[in-house]
Amino acid sequence: MERASERRTASALFAGFRALGLFSNDIPHVVRFSALKRRFYVTTCVGKSFHTYDVQKLSLVAVSNSVPQDICCMAADGRLVFAAYGNVFSAFARNKEIVHTFKGHKAEIHFLQPFGDHIISVDTDGILIIWHIYSEEEYLQLTFDKSVFKISAILHPSTYLNKILLGSEQGSLQLWNVKSNKLLYTFPGWKVGVTALQQAPAVDVVAIGLMSGQVIIHNIKFNETLMKFRQDWGPITSISFRTDGHPVMAAGSPCGHIGLWDLEDKKLINQMRNAHSTAIAGLTFLHREPLLVTNGADNALRIWIFDGPTGEGRLLRFRMGHSAPLTNIRYYGQNGQQILSASQDGTLQSFSTVHEKFNKSLGHGLINKKRVKRKGLQNTMSVRLPPITKFAAEEARESDWDGIIACHQGKLSCSTWNYQKSTIGAYFLKPKELKKDDITATAVDITSCGNFAVIGLSSGTVDVYNMQSGIHRGSFGKDQAHKGSVRGVAVDGLNQLTVTTGSEGLLKFWNFKNKILIHSVSLSSSPNIMLLHRDSGILGLALDDFSISVLDIETRKIVREFSGHQGQINDMAFSPDGRWLISAAMDCSIRTWDLPSGCLIDCFLLDSAPLNVSMSPTGDFLATSHVDHLGIYLWSNISLYSVVSLRPLPADYVPSIVMLPGTCQTQEVSEETVEPSDELIEYDSPEQLNEQLVTLSLLPESRWKNLLNLDVIKKKNKPKEPPKVPKSAPFFIPTIPGLVPRYAAPEQNNDPQQSKVVNLGVLAQKSDFCLKLEEGLVNNKYDTALNLLKESGPSGIETELRSLSPDCGGSIEVMQSFLKMIGMMLDRKRDFELAQAYLALFLKLHLKMLPSEPVLLEEITNLSSQVEENWTHLQSLFNQSMCILNYLKSALL
Repeated sequence: MERASERRTASALFAGFRALGLFSNDIPHVVRFSALKRRFYVTTCVGKSFHTYDVQKLSLVAVSNSVPQDICCMAADGRLVFAAYGNVFSAFARNKEIVHTFKGHKAEIHFLQPFGDHIISVDTDGILIIWHIYSEEEYLQLTFDKSVFKISAILHPSTYLNKILLGSEQGSLQLWNVKSNKLLYTFPGWKVGVTALQQAPAVDVVAIGLMSGQVIIHNIKFNETLMKFRQDWGPITSISFRTDGHPVMAAGSPCGHIGLWDLEDKKLINQMRNAHSTAIAGLTFLHREPLLVTNGADNALRIWIFDGPTGEGRLLRFRMGHSAPLTNIRYYGQNGQQILSASQDGTLQSFSTVHEKFNKSLGHGLINKKRVKRKGLQNTMSVRLPPITKFAAEEARESDWDGIIACHQGKLSCSTWNYQKSTIGAYFLKPKELKKDDITATAVDITSCGNFAVIGLSSGTVDVYNMQSGIHRGSFGKDQAHKGSVRGVAVDGLNQLTVTTGSEGLLKFWNFKNKILIHSVSLSSSPNIMLLHRDSGILGLALDDFSISVLDIETRKIVREFSGHQGQINDMAFSPDGRWLISAAMDCSIRTWDLPSGCLIDCFLLDSAPLNVSMSPTGDFLATSHVDHLGIYLWSNISLYSVVSLRPLPADYVPSIVMLPGTCQTQEVSEETVEPSDELIEYDSPEQLNEQLVTLSLLPESRWKNLLNLDVIKKKNKPKEPPKVPKSAPFFIPTIPGLVPRYAAPEQNNDPQQSKVVNLGVLAQKSDFCLKLEEGLVNNKYDTALNLLKESGPSGIETELRSLSPDCGGSIEVMQSFLKMIGMMLDRKRDFELAQAYLALFLKLHLKMLPSEPVLLEEITNLSSQVEENWTHLQSLFNQSMCILNYLKSALL
């Protein structure tokens, strides 16, 4: 058993399923046009894989297989998508599978440029390699001195056969013929580093973005600058031109703003401020359409349409997640399909575990929503609430009033939110008399009926508010509930009991209605997190000494104590049935504790500390969020679809690091989950656990239970008329009568002159059972005879026992042997019910002749004492069990 747990390397309970809420990072997107489907597709990077969306509806078309490292740049041609990771890059077919891998660079690749049947890759050491795509062979390698010409942009100018234009951080540009390996021309540049190169709709004309924020429209054929534009938002990150008849150029900036320039009037015509909250990673106008695709590191992909009178872009479609690390996640509702998540970016969002189209954002918390609407403030940063730290949600009355309450970082008032309307609610709940700035809301809970919110403050006060009206409904305690800051509040499922805990180390139980203190428990250390499983009344407490205490709120006693975490416990979750408590801590581990056995049954490490855990109400997924990660990671519960051995882990168990799941749903199954032999040891139950234990046979009741009532059954089953002889030969192969069907062997009639006279010796022949009983008298072995009886049906058993008497062809010796066989069965205590049934039938058939035979009478007397002794022992055990059961049913514990 120890060996099996030592071999286990990953989690036995949870397998990485997929990541939610990841849409884009700082890698520029790639737009492709499918000539076959006549559609545009946009591909964005999400770490180790990339997503491909159909631009028409922005629906997810494909998720690529994961690569070993984070993707550092992407490119695409008509057939393949190229993604570089480290010093290697691969070509993906059908937006999913790797078909070619190119190895040869020594440093990290940061530019890819498809070039017909070739592809150009540039690494950070200044080495440029041209590859043939299908043979994966190097065609040409160029080396650039980084101190003189460090490549910062690459472009293949339209109609320029076999030529590429390279921009450098030093400011100069070079035009190369890659077929003849010649430097055709060097452009001196503008003494400022080049950040972007883009082909203009006109031949020979290229837009060059500079570090200074300038965009130079340059004719590379005549080396003439046609026009210059300047943006004040820092370096140009990307450039794109409209090709639908409007001479407009868009330029992105590190601030998230986009400038739109008219190329005919040579002026700025519009600004799209805060198109993204981070730098514009990539922007692309779709060919001959008024649509602009943008993405950024704020985890958003947006499509803008230019159909207004002044040429400004409005948001048409988008896919976005959180742009900053998450602060809290919780499953919403009972179907296990929505996860509410709050983030450092100040938003509250809902992610669907089923499909991205069901995702929605509840928006930013605003201090005064009406004033913002009335004044039409564009920049709402000044009126936004700080990030949500904790929230509680209940869907019971979501269609009537707000069902979510949240406390904010450094704020006294708690905001309400409406899930159905997807917006911040009507009330800010806080005590009227408190005006101090240093008091903040630290813990919240909402009752299961959705009518009341309980809020704990850092001053130790715990207040109750009505969710419908926002009216204050009282406080627990005279002045304050706790002397220290409130660390947790919880209300039971029937609104009878409120549990609060404070930093001074006390846990208090209050009557919810009259706010009277019922009981107080002193804890061994200051509590950090409190979590109540309402269905079972189990309360979990994570303490500051990294231990976990579990209480029963009915008896108000500590029922379990767990220790093992090496860092602060960040969050806890109960399984829906209340059997498991899952804890996540700063030691980067997620541990699963089995409450009935009080043991640690699962533990695994992650490369990033888990901040939140939440278990699905249906028990199928565990959701986690992590430090510096923007996504929600789902782990499937292996115990739902395969056999899992939940043995306690040894004290010296060393967990291994498990990789976070990617966005692809079909993860490769590890060998540990495929081969349960590592974890499970096959258990073969012996025929008898112990010689002292009474053991029953495995035969069905029909073989032995009706032996005494066989004559009644025969009368009921008596045929009404004689069977009719079939006219023709039988269709089915004849079988030998018996319980186990066996085919009758065809009769070998070799001698046609064989006599028809019946041999009387055949009629007088003894049965196999009688012969085995006679053998048993000699060697005292009755196993074979017993097996013959076990294979017979009730009628066969009766015939065999009837034929034991001297009147039916048996003998006194055979009857004595049968009684010895029953005595052997009672001695062994095996096949107990068969021994009773066979003996009862024997006595029924032969009771009249037993007293006249002294040998049989002696055997029967011995058997009688054996049966009585066994039954007395069994009866005492039955009575004891019945007494215990009756006591457990009736006693008030």
